Amino acid sequence: MLSKDVKFADLGLVVVDEEQRFGVEHKERLLQLRVTVDVLTLSATPIPRTLHMAMLGLRDISSLTTPPADRRAIVTEVLPYNEQRIKRAIERELSREGQVFYVHNRVHNIQTVADDIARMVPDAKVIFGHGQMEPKELERVMLQFMRRQADVLVSTTIIESGIDIPTANTMIIADADRFGLAELHQLRGRVGRFKHRAYCYLLLPQDRPVKEVAQKRLKAIEQFTMLGAGFRIAMRDLEIRGAGNLLGPEQSGHIAAVGYDMFCRLLDRAVHELNEPDTAEPIEHVSVDLGITGVFPKVYIPSEARRLEAYRRLAQARTPAEFEQAEADLVSAYGDLPPAAHTLFDLSRVAAAARALAVRTVAKRGDRIVLLTERPADVAAAMDTGANDIRVVGADLAATNARTPSGAALSEVYWSPPKPYLEPGTLLRVLPRRLGFETSADPRLESTPG
Repeated sequence: MLSKDVKFADLGLVVVDEEQRFGVEHKERLLQLRVTVDVLTLSATPIPRTLHMAMLGLRDISSLTTPPADRRAIVTEVLPYNEQRIKRAIERELSREGQVFYVHNRVHNIQTVADDIARMVPDAKVIFGHGQMEPKELERVMLQFMRRQADVLVSTTIIESGIDIPTANTMIIADADRFGLAELHQLRGRVGRFKHRAYCYLLLPQDRPVKEVAQKRLKAIEQFTMLGAGFRIAMRDLEIRGAGNLLGPEQSGHIAAVGYDMFCRLLDRAVHELNEPDTAEPIEHVSVDLGITGVFPKVYIPSEARRLEAYRRLAQARTPAEFEQAEADLVSAYGDLPPAAHTLFDLSRVAAAARALAVRTVAKRGDRIVLLTERPADVAAAMDTGANDIRVVGADLAATNARTPSGAALSEVYWSPPKPYLEPGTLLRVLPRRLGFETSADPRLESTPG
C-alpha cells in the first residue's frame, strides 16, 4: 500500500493501527499522504516523537482510558530467574484451569527451554512456536493452544499482538531487560483479557548485569499496572529515550537529565526567541514571600505520585478557569480542600496574577507589599483604586538592585494596604483581585474587608 507504484483513485482516510511498528520510511510516505487525506494513527504506546508532537500541539490526540467491563489490572512483578518461582506460577495458573504464555525470544534454543518447562511442571503439556516455523506447523501449534489442548505455550514475540485467549492469564517473560517499554506493555496485554486476575512475571538474566536504562524500563512497567496505563508508559518511554528529531528521521532521542517538562520549556523558549526576538522573555517563576505557606497534606492526597501531579498541575495553571477546574477535579477525587490546600491555591493565584504583569517577586515588608517588576507603570495602573496607596520606585533607586536573567534592572512597586487586609487569609484573596486576576464568586470573599 505504501509502495510508490500504488496509486489511489480517491483516497480520503488512512487508518494506521499499531503505529509504533512503522519505520521512518513508512512514516515519510504517510506524511506525503497527509497533504491530501486525513490520517488516523492508533497505538497503545505511541513512539516518543509522535507523542512529543502531540504534547506540543502539532498533532491532535485522543486518549481512551475506559476499560471493558469487569477487566482487572494485571499484577506485574520483576524478579530474578528462579525455577521454583516459575514452577509455582505455572502450577497456580493450572490449578484454576488456566493457560500460560512463556516468552523466550531466541529461536535457536527455544525447544530446550520448552523441555526445561516440561521438566519443572511434569503435569503440564508444553508446546512451542516461533516465526521461523513453517506456516502450517505454526498454525497447528496456535490452534492447539487456543483449543486448550496445551497448557503452556513457549514462544517468541510473535504473540505480541492479535492474540486474544481469555483462558491464558499468566505470562512469564525471560530476559525482560532486552525488551522495550512498548513491547513489554504489548506482551503483557495478551493476558487479562477476561474478568480473571492476570499475572505477568518479568525475569532478569542470570549471567549478566542489567543496564541502567533497562532498569528504568522495568521499573516503569512494574509501576504502571493500572488499566489504561499505555499513555503513562509512553510518557515514561519518552522521558527515558528522548523525543527524537522533529524535523529529521530519528524517532527517539536523548533528553538526558533535564526531563521532559524542562525540555519542553527550553524548546518553547527557543521558539519564542526565534519568532518574537524583540518581546520580553516569558517569566518561568514568580517568588511569593508573604510569610504564608500552603501544601497538599499527605492525609488529603496519600499517593506521592498523585500529590506531585497535583502540585505540577497547580504550577502550570495560568487563568482563573484553569484554577477552578483544577480545584473542581481535586474536590471530585478527594473531597473538600483542607485549609492548607486552599492557602496553596490562593498563593498560586497570586503568582499567576503577578506573572501576567511581569512581576518577578511579591514580598511583604512590614506593613507594605513590594512587587519587583520590569513593567512598573502597568502594575501601578492595575492596582490603583484611587486610594493613594501605591508608590513606584524606579530601577535606578530600587533598594534591591534586582535584575532579570537577561540583566535588565527591576523597579519596585509598593502597596500600603489597610491593616485588616494584612491578615493572611484576607491578603491572599484581595491581592490577586488588585492585580486584575478575576475569579468567580468565592464564599470566602464575602467577609473580605472593604
